[in-house]
Amino acid sequence: MTSRERVLTALRCEEPDRVPYCELSVDRALAQKLMGWGKPKSQAFNIEANIYTIEEAKSLASFLKLDNLFYVLRAPVYVHKIPGQDGRLFYGDGMLQTEADLSTLQLPNPDDDALYAEAEAFTRNKGEYAAWFITRMGIFSTVLGMGFENFSIALYENRDFVEAVLERYCDWAVVVAERVCQLGFDVYVTTDDMAFNTAPIFSPSIFRSLVLPRYQRLWEKVKLPWVIHSDGNILPFLDDLMSLGITGIHPIENGAMDIRAIKKRYGDRLCLLGNVDLN
Repeated sequence: MTSRERVLTALRCEEPDRVPYCELSVDRALAQKLMGWGKPKSQAFNIEANIYTIEEAKSLASFLKLDNLFYVLRAPVYVHKIPGQDGRLFYGDGMLQTEADLSTLQLPNPDDDALYAEAEAFTRNKGEYAAWFITRMGIFSTVLGMGFENFSIALYENRDFVEAVLERYCDWAVVVAERVCQLGFDVYVTTDDMAFNTAPIFSPSIFRSLVLPRYQRLWEKVKLPWVIHSDGNILPFLDDLMSLGITGIHPIENGAMDIRAIKKRYGDRLCLLGNVDLN
């Protein structure tokens, strides 16, 4: 099997020749050291943007024996970004504290062909790898941009503010999904963290009234196998996510979810990815 065949076979819940090895991201500073590419550039690792050329991505995949290449295009998150070691950026305090801050929430034009030029060239030269498109639906960007405490209070005191921020991100994601699903990618991935290790960050009722309708809007445009990522324990609304027709779930965080129990309950309908203890 080629890498692409192996990945797509597993995502169909069929048995490939071996377990595929895939990543959603590889830290740029780590890649610099592994590949001998020199010292990391300042602020080189931005998790909202694509950080590897197609040539670099293929070299790194070959070195690590990956079955996939990943291309990242996420809407900007409105937080104060804190420089860390080796050019890493970390999220700090949210910048969307009141409705007056909505005027600062400017996202790239999703109808601009230039936004997709690099992605199109990326897929055109993917070779035998499975090409994964990594993005967000927008709920995690909303939580980060507003800040956990402000977001939580606003859910009950100013729900319209939460809806306004989330809707802007979702509107953007819907247009992007329709465009990128025509570019030659093999897998579509949304990475919106929605849970702590013990439980989701909001109740299932909030998820069903606020978040699920936006995922449903996105589902109408996603024409590729869809993998949903969220750290933590998302079991209380995993059945809701299944209703979207998703293909896989990632990362089934070790210590937060029991992969054996998930396998028994969903393994014939859902491809399970991850469960590696990164700590």
